[in-house]
Amino acid sequence: MAGALLLEVRRRTQSALLVIREANLGSLPVDISITSTSLEVGSGEACTTVMLPAEVRVAPSSCRGLRCLPGDGLHLRLQVQAGSDTKLVSTLSESLKPQKSYVFYCQACGDIIIKEGKFLRVLPLPSENWSALVEEWCCHPNPFVKSKLHPQKHDCFLGDTFFLLNSGNELCVPGSPLYSPETGRHTSQSGSTLKSKENTRVICKRCKTMLGETVSSETIKYYVTELIIRPSEESFSTVSRSQFVQSMIAQCLVEFSSAKSTFRFSIKGDDGKVYILVWLLNSDTLLVESLGSSSSHSVFTLFGDSLRPDSGPVATWNAVKVLYQPCIKSRNKDLADAWENDIGVHPLTFPSETCLELLLILGLSTASLPPSLRCMNSFQVAFLKM
Repeated sequence: MAGALLLEVRRRTQSALLVIREANLGSLPVDISITSTSLEVGSGEACTTVMLPAEVRVAPSSCRGLRCLPGDGLHLRLQVQAGSDTKLVSTLSESLKPQKSYVFYCQACGDIIIKEGKFLRVLPLPSENWSALVEEWCCHPNPFVKSKLHPQKHDCFLGDTFFLLNSGNELCVPGSPLYSPETGRHTSQSGSTLKSKENTRVICKRCKTMLGETVSSETIKYYVTELIIRPSEESFSTVSRSQFVQSMIAQCLVEFSSAKSTFRFSIKGDDGKVYILVWLLNSDTLLVESLGSSSSHSVFTLFGDSLRPDSGPVATWNAVKVLYQPCIKSRNKDLADAWENDIGVHPLTFPSETCLELLLILGLSTASLPPSLRCMNSFQVAFLKM
């Protein structure tokens, strides 16, 4: 028999939900044997044994709530011992340090965008609404109303989902001017302010992927989901697009929920449209997934191509669990409008193409879950791998 399983572990509560898929329930009874390091499922003469990863240990005597759900399989809750990693993700501010050299690569094709980037200052930007808040604090006209936070040469300013660089930095690879997709010609960085929003896009010269946009004649905004940053001494290694998008967006969600106690997010495109409403449910999830025998490989896999035959019989992932609602084509417009006016919702802006990629990733994650776990209230459920 095939023994595909999903183990969802909560690190903080040291509890877990075990779902055994394709348990061949038509040939009951099914024998389930659990030890601290393994799980064994048997039916008749067929038997499947799954060894748990080293960082997960099960308390067999804590098993409870065994039930069989049609279309899902067997559900079981139990207590576990899982390593409580205090730092699951590193923030961009921790990755970029002053006086250290970095190379910036296009994530899509690996082309070098900035070579030997070395910054004298790496500074965080205030929130997007900082100017409005100043007006509330001051009893006189806002003294910063005409002030713009633009980086000087050899500065790097870090925003919510982007970083700002001075276009005068002698860091860019020679022969890599901005590319104007509308006119089909190259546009000088020192030219006048570009009028069209489309013409402000910064495009990878090799693969034509959008990397960011020009904020002014001297400032370029790069999105964190479009560039891979590596120390100069490290070699470049490719990362699948799905894995990279999941990791970077999960990192943003975890960072903001921790720093600002914000758990609801509005995912916007660079065109100003709302694409997804995301509610961060928890960020301490450890997922253990096994495909069982080869006959079960078409059942479900939570992270698609991330779980390959060469990754072994069991894969383990740190992940965030989210609730979400798509908002494309005017879906959930009333809810999106309500969240837009809610100060408890934090907007996160990415390239519109990346928002659509994220929506696809979330949809595939939802579809891979057992049917009973795909929805919570009116929201859909998904996991983002870190």
